This record gives sequence, structure tokens and C-alpha cells, in this order.
Amino acid sequence: MLALVSGGAVLWLRGALHKTEGRVAIAGLTAPVGVLRDGDGIVTIRANSEADAARALGYVHAQDRLWPMDFMRRAGAGRLAEVVGPAALPHDRLMRTLGLYRVAEANLEILAPETRALLVAYAEGVNAYLEHPPRAWPLEFHLLAPPFGYRPEPWRPTDSLVWGRLMALRLAGNWSDEILRARLSKRLSPEQIDFLWPDYPAGVPSTIPGLAALIEGLPLDRLVRDTGWNPAASQASNSWVVAGSQTESGAPILANDPHLGLSAPGQWYLARIETPELTVTGATAPGMPFVVFGHNGRIAWGFTNTHGDVQDFFIEKFVPRDPGRYQTPGGPRAFETREETIRVAGAKPVRFTVRSSRHGPLISDIAPRARDAAAPKTALALAWTALRGDDRTAAAFHAMNRARDGPEFREALRDFHSPQQSIVYADTTGTIGFAAPARVPIRKRGDGREPVPGWSGAFDWTGFIPFDELPMTVNPRSGHFVAANNKIVPDGYPHLITADWADHYRARRIDEMLDGPGDPGRTPQGARAMQQDIVSLGVRDLLPLLLEAKPDTDEGRLALTVLGEWNGRMDREQAAPLVFFSWIRELNRVLLSDELGEAFADFQYPKMDLLARILTDGQVWCDDIGTEAREDCAAQLATALEAALDGLALRFGQPLDRLRWGEAHIARFAHPVFSRMPLFDVLFGYAVETDGGNYTLNKAGVRVTGPRDSLFEDIHGPGYRAVYDLAKLDDSRFMIATGQSGNPLSPLYGNLAERWRDGIYLKLDGTETESTDRLRLIPAGS
Repeated sequence: MLALVSGGAVLWLRGALHKTEGRVAIAGLTAPVGVLRDGDGIVTIRANSEADAARALGYVHAQDRLWPMDFMRRAGAGRLAEVVGPAALPHDRLMRTLGLYRVAEANLEILAPETRALLVAYAEGVNAYLEHPPRAWPLEFHLLAPPFGYRPEPWRPTDSLVWGRLMALRLAGNWSDEILRARLSKRLSPEQIDFLWPDYPAGVPSTIPGLAALIEGLPLDRLVRDTGWNPAASQASNSWVVAGSQTESGAPILANDPHLGLSAPGQWYLARIETPELTVTGATAPGMPFVVFGHNGRIAWGFTNTHGDVQDFFIEKFVPRDPGRYQTPGGPRAFETREETIRVAGAKPVRFTVRSSRHGPLISDIAPRARDAAAPKTALALAWTALRGDDRTAAAFHAMNRARDGPEFREALRDFHSPQQSIVYADTTGTIGFAAPARVPIRKRGDGREPVPGWSGAFDWTGFIPFDELPMTVNPRSGHFVAANNKIVPDGYPHLITADWADHYRARRIDEMLDGPGDPGRTPQGARAMQQDIVSLGVRDLLPLLLEAKPDTDEGRLALTVLGEWNGRMDREQAAPLVFFSWIRELNRVLLSDELGEAFADFQYPKMDLLARILTDGQVWCDDIGTEAREDCAAQLATALEAALDGLALRFGQPLDRLRWGEAHIARFAHPVFSRMPLFDVLFGYAVETDGGNYTLNKAGVRVTGPRDSLFEDIHGPGYRAVYDLAKLDDSRFMIATGQSGNPLSPLYGNLAERWRDGIYLKLDGTETESTDRLRLIPAGS
């Protein structure tokens, strides 16, 4: 009986699979629209106008990704607890405090009419699907908000804009680093903190005098726990563009693979949108009417995260005995306040007050405050460019999609306000370009690394770097641009983009391959091979220092033999990558956990450049301050190696030289709901063994925390890959990590994962075959 009921439920829920053939009437269309789907569900939309194309895109996004779209807008609005329950309250409090949805509403009002019209048309397409849904809603709607589930609300244009605010939040890591430095200021000297974050700008004070005293009483540890911030969870991406003077075809080649956390369904949705005026092809984000990365037949573009410092924490000092006011250069001022109510599934609503200073919302209010007698005398306010009501980034995407050449594309970037991205582009005339647009603050003092006093005005922002002074250029002498989260400005650049550039390994590897023998950048096939490259320059830099270890055991000596014969390729069939990463994880712990204390939980990710500096120039870190003995680096290398080998033996129970990186390095595409539910995680999850690591071009971020059996999983990488051939843009190639469908019962839910792993790509040239599904959207009443 149970099997019969289960089978019937599955058949009923398969009714949520969408219609891909026939005719569907949609209100608002001005003319019929063709929607073609190939065997992988890749969509081609053919419409007579841009607005009708947006309606059709909204409709097909809703067909394939309705629940992820609903989850996204709820996340941005701080409304997850309505359907998830109390577990989502910390997230919702953060979103309500930041006011992301309020910001998106303000952004909509200042957009040009043509961009607003496109957002309205997209919403009409989504709502057309909601008005005539399939027999069953996607499974998530039935499982959440028990006992009866919930139904999606009509789509609003603001729901689309909140996607951009969430992406800005996802790509902004400075605030978590500021909090971590503030916490460490209670334990470490300024010199120690500078050692952990090197390349400090000359002439800039390293630590605010008396910082530890200024933040005394602030619930920083609780704040980190409640918000889930993880400074080690870096975002990364690769992109490069090669001029036609260096390619076989004589036309530019552009490659891009943005990296985010791996999940199911993925972030991106492949589409080709054809209208009489323009054809735009590439990665769309369900919820948005624009192509985010792609080409329009005339120009191609790609993004990587700049890691620009566009956030600052300001320490606000309360007026004594008056917590409703704070001190400013012009005298006491009252906090701005608003009341928020979060509805919670299965529990009473939660009401709280959001306070904001002249710098921004009080983030320290998110953590429950202590009793009044022990309450802190200060608060932390977040200044962040992405919280401005006049952000016009959506207009920039609209103009980028329409740009006809490099100069028009560059002009479109004037409205690209947040998040800051390093953008490479190329057009069919042969121009290649680089730009890093955004609102980047100009500070009176300081470099944004730590919270600063807000009451004096000495560290206030005075404006933003003018657009024409941001890093940007065209047609370099080198013949190529590389952007892989690396430093993008010379030492003499007059403005501060950030004091904390990301690692240089992937950028070095791209340059090495473009300038090296064979020059794979000369052809699109070579560029695709580069995206699959698994050589780690981080390994090559650090490994010689590790090999100086003197282990006392046969197993330790065997490990050195295995590693000594290794070429630094993070190959899933080899043992060396697993031994290496196990070792540096343990080495990071034995070197840093004693000095960092509780804050080590946010510093567990091994940074290869930091480990190399400790082993060469920072040997004081090798001494364990918790023991009376004085340990040196050689002893700690051996200790860490033996601990790593013990862990591998306990987990895998087989000889070291028979281990495989792929046995542990598995990309598990976790669903935000099903992965947390027994049985469902097995039924609707999927996984593939992967090559690569943190510092390979084929980025495959490694898990270093959690249960032993989950260590070293692949959790972060290129959810989208594309190589654009400017000689013939319809010959460009694309791939996403998961599948087009967000329905776990669809065969298109995870069908692309193995091809993604193996470096197989798709064309999106609009070609029809006998297997192509044809859906015709017609105006209502036709």
C-alpha cells in the first residue's frame, strides 16, 4: 500500500512538469512568440519585440524555476520564516535590518521608463504562468509551511530587482573580514594581524588606536553565529580576452567562468532571445529579464568579482543614558527607526525595531542585546554602496544587452553601481576592453580594513571614485586582459579599490598559459581546455617547503614520496591531492588555532600564501603558545602530517598510495530544502567526482569543516562556463553545472552535471532539429 501511495504521489507531482509543445494564451503579448527547447531544455525565444521576449522569458523561467524564484525573493524580503519556520529567523532579521527589499523598491522608481517597462513585461510573463499552472505545483510548495503548503504570490517588478541586491550581498566579503579583524584585535598585536593580511598599504595606520576598547561589549561572536558570515568562503571567477592579433582567426576570443557555491538547481539558466532588433544569448538568472553574461551578436562580455571594498563598519557611540540617540560631529542625533514584523510558520510573529544611523543600519542590533546594565556603549552601523536607493544597475544590464560595440558597452557601465565587477569584453570590430565599474567610496582616512569611529567624522566617505577614473582600458599592448579576482591596478593608482586583493594563483596561471608554449589562447578549443586546467600554482609554491618535513614513521615517509613525485595537478584519480590537502588543513590548525582562539573557526580555510610565509618568514607562529616547550616549524610540519595521515586512515582504511582525490572531492549539488530532509536528500540529490582545487583554473573549492566524511568535498566552482568566438559568435560554447529544470522529478534537473565536469560544452545557435520542442505563446483572446 505504501508503495502504491508513494507511486501515486510521484505521478501526481510529475504533473508539475511544464508544457513544452502546443499553444498557450498569455495576456499582454502583442504578437505570437515561439519558444523552442532542445533535448537538454535549452530555450530559444523568438519574439517580435523586446517586451514580448521579456514576457516569454518570464513565462519559461516560471515553468522551469518557479520555486527557486520564489525562494530568492523571499530571501531578499526577509520572508523565509513564513514558510520554513523559526530556523530562518536569523536570516530574516538580517534581511529586514539591511532592508534589501526596500532598497529594490526605491531602485525601481528611479529607473528609466524603458527598463521599468521590461521588468513589468517580465512580471506579466511570470504571472501568466501562475494564472494557469500545471496540475501540481513544484514539490517544495507542498512540503513547506505545513500542514497545507503554500502557493506563490504574483510576481512584482521589485522581485526581479532584489536579485541584484542579493547578488551584491553574496559577493561582498569585506564586512565579515572587518568583524574578524575586530575580534582578533582582542587577542593579537597589530603586527600579527598585519601578518595574516599582508601587502598592507604603506603609510596607512594598521589598527585604529584602542579598537579593542571601542568595541568592548559588542556581541561580535554572537553576531557572526547569527548571520552565518564566513570570511573564508571566498567568491572567485575567471575571465580573459585575447585580441585578434594573437588568435588563429584574427578575431578576439573571450572566456568566462563565474564561480559561486554549487547547488541544485543552479544559479544560471541558458537562453537565446531573438527579436528583429537584437539576438542575445547566454546565462540568464531566473527572476531577471536580462542576459547576465553572454553575447548579442556584436559584443561579448564576462564578469569576475573585483572584491572591491564598498562596505565599512562605523562604531556609533550612544549618548550617555539615552540609547535612542548617538553622537555625530554636529552633536547628538536620534536614530532613524522602523518596526518590522516577521511571520513565522508554526510560531508567533516576531516584532523588532530596526535602527539606522547616518552611516547605515545598526547591524549589531541583529544579535540579541544583553541586559541594559551590561549593554554596550557603542553599536556597529554598516555603510554599503548597495543600500542606496538610487542604484541603477538594472539599467546597466539593459544597456549592456543592447550595446552595439565596445564604446557603447563601456558607456552602459556608468550605471553599473553594485556589486563591483571586473568586466572583460570584445566586439566584432576587434576591440577588447576591461572595466571595473561600481560606486567605490572615497574615505577621508583609513583603508576599510577595520571598524572605525563614526562620531568624529574623521573616517566618513566623501563621495565615490569618478567613473572615468575607475580601472578601465582597451586594446592593451600585451594583446590580452586577465581578470581572476587578482589585483587589477598598479601600485601608483591614486584611489583605494581595496586593501585586500584575492590570491594571484589563477591569474598567474592564465598568463603563464597565454604566454607559454602552444599558446592555447589562440583558438576557442584552447580556451575551453584552459577552463579545464587543474594545475595548482599554489601547490607548486608551497609543496617544496612541505617536503622539508622529517617524519618519524614509514607512512609519513611514503607520503613524502607520493608528494615528491607529484606535478601539482589536482587530478581526481591521484592520491597526492588528497594527502596534500589533508596535510595543509592540519598544518593550518596547528599553526594558527592557538593564537586565534575562538576566531580560528573563521580562519580554518588554509591560505597557501600565508602558510608559505609562515614557513619562510614567520616562524614565531610555529610555536604553540599553549605549551611550555618551544616548537619549531619542522616539528609542526611533522605533527600536522601525522595527524592528516591518521585522519585519512580512519576515514578510508586503505593504503595511502591507493587513495584517490575523487573519493573525497565530490561535488554534491545540494537542494536548499531537500538536502536537509532524510530520504529526500537521497532521492533528489546528485553528485559527481571532480578534479581541481581552490587554486586551479578549474576552480573546485574544498570543504575543510564539518563531519569527517564530508571533508574535501567540492562546494564552490564555475556554475557557468562560456567561450565566445568573435569570428562567429554563434559558434560560441556554453555549459551550466546542473540542468535547466528546477523540478527534481524532471530528467533535466541534473542531466548536465557530468558533461560540465568533463568539459563538454553546448552551442546556443537557435538551430532546430526533429527533437526540438515547439511551444507557441499567443496573445490572450487570439
